[in-house]
Amino acid sequence: MTNDKRTPVVGNLGTGDPATGKLGIQSNPLKTRDDLLAALEQLTEPLRPLYSRGSARLEIGITGASYPSATAGMEGFSRVLWGLIPLLAGGGNSELWATVLEGIRHGTDPAHEEYWGDVRDYDQRLVEMAAFGFALAAAPEHLWSPLAPQEQEHLYSWLNQINSRPCYDCNWLFFNVLVNVGFRTVGRPYDAIQLERNLERMDAFYLGEGWYSDGVGGHCDYYGPFAIHYYSLLYAKLMEREDPERSRLFKERARLFAVEFIVWFAPDGAALPYGRSLAYRFAQSAFWSALAYAEVEGFPAGVVKGIVLRNLRWWFRQPIFDAAGVLTIGYTYPNLVMAENYNAPGSPYWALKTFLPLALGAEHPFWREPELPLPELPAVTVQHPPHLVLVREPASGHVAAFNSGHLSTNEHTHTSAKYEKFVYSTGFGFSVPRSEWGLSQGAYDSMLALSEGGDNLYRVRRRNLESEITDNVLRSVWKPWADVEVRTWVVAGLPWHIRIHRIETGRALDVAEGGFALGQETELVQQLDELEAAAATPWGTSAIKGLMGYTKAQLISPNANTNLLHPRTVLPTLTASLEPGVHWLASAVYGDPSSAPLTDGAKELGLMLEQTPEDLLQIKLAGERITVLTSGGTELSIPVQ
Repeated sequence: MTNDKRTPVVGNLGTGDPATGKLGIQSNPLKTRDDLLAALEQLTEPLRPLYSRGSARLEIGITGASYPSATAGMEGFSRVLWGLIPLLAGGGNSELWATVLEGIRHGTDPAHEEYWGDVRDYDQRLVEMAAFGFALAAAPEHLWSPLAPQEQEHLYSWLNQINSRPCYDCNWLFFNVLVNVGFRTVGRPYDAIQLERNLERMDAFYLGEGWYSDGVGGHCDYYGPFAIHYYSLLYAKLMEREDPERSRLFKERARLFAVEFIVWFAPDGAALPYGRSLAYRFAQSAFWSALAYAEVEGFPAGVVKGIVLRNLRWWFRQPIFDAAGVLTIGYTYPNLVMAENYNAPGSPYWALKTFLPLALGAEHPFWREPELPLPELPAVTVQHPPHLVLVREPASGHVAAFNSGHLSTNEHTHTSAKYEKFVYSTGFGFSVPRSEWGLSQGAYDSMLALSEGGDNLYRVRRRNLESEITDNVLRSVWKPWADVEVRTWVVAGLPWHIRIHRIETGRALDVAEGGFALGQETELVQQLDELEAAAATPWGTSAIKGLMGYTKAQLISPNANTNLLHPRTVLPTLTASLEPGVHWLASAVYGDPSSAPLTDGAKELGLMLEQTPEDLLQIKLAGERITVLTSGGTELSIPVQ
């Protein structure tokens, strides 16, 4: 859902409209190719004074990442290329390009003080080399030809380090591929053996139905669309004559994935907040840009164009810029709490990958096609490779992804919050913990949190022993402690869904079940009863009802800046205390991100809570058995033992 109600951050993003107070990029209609060209200029113009003296680094800020500040400056420099190279390849020009060429001359010169340096194994600079490989392959006349022979040798030598350094066994393997494709294009020696080996290795990441995991056993998240598919479509376009069979394969996989991925987008342009690296923001729609660039058949060009442009419009309505007009780290507002350890000040400019359609010249048929809305999509879509069930609610435009969980995990920041919540939502986003003490710091929306009796330190689902989906019913088994087993069933639906847990514990536990975190600022209507908690604000309505096993309902005020969409939230929550033994818990969770009518709000909330969500979702709690009729007509019987 649109997050328009906050006051925009003022910044120098092009000439604004004095009548409305909007900045240039916020007033940009983003309808035509010229609008997209203007948007790229509006995004890059504030960066011009931030280049270093030798132009080889972009010095955007001082917050830290897992790599040194000099590397962070080089990263920022390279990420701008993802927007500039399509611009140049499509016949455009940029006043910034002279600065970029100067930076490349200095950054690759070992004798210059701003030399980018000799890289190490698994170095962040290996990531950034991909943009240069793409530039050499797609626009050599702009990058390679202007360099003197010695400067060309410096660039080649610096990039060629990628052929002697290992990359992580995931989407990183494509960085080497792109660099070697670039070398091939400009007639320099390239490592054909390693290129082929990496392409073959990445076939092991393919799961079918268009889906890639980010490495063997990895997650299916945005690294499929904005990394592996994106790079494979660059390859398919650039190497179509040289490697026609693989190019055809990459296009076919992308065509299959498009049918799956389209349901991650809401009608207003918002995309599903899920997984890591969400600070890359509008890179969410970069896959569709690559689909257009590689001219993959499937959805009409107008549908593809609409997804990209609506997503960009949605993002440019959010306060994602600082006062100077520079992208910040965060999601819909500046937020270091949700960031990754590898998010440096320039990292968000990876989002410029979405400007790839600019490589299609002004006369390309893509630009003549009228923008089309999303096609009619199913209300429930089961996606087995990412362990998700997508549910759409046409009345509100709400899209929610219910999650059965994963059999593996990783050490990235906030992995549990980003991959193991029961549901992710375009309208409510999700929250990450601010710290480890209590329910307010933990911000446990869409989770079951468990604490060893009285210690106020909570554990949540992180890795599953079992994970399965039957129609709209998701089941998982997970163990937060060696002597605590939780079996979870989620009956997916909107605006209500049902959660059921069987907990077998060898220790006393305090448990808390969180609903959707609801954005709030000043207006709040609430309804609180023994086993019911509901809240309504201008950003929607969130509620939770205890159906079995819970003893108290409350409204938690999570710490500020824990939610991706809203700095302040309220979180309806159910709690209980459990002794060692077997316990059953069941709840009904409500979420509607439509603007809530706050007149007589308490009465309206009361009426809403009187609904019978278990009947709406066709479940029955009777005696020693819970019966669920799934969306596909299958009857599941859960014995209560």
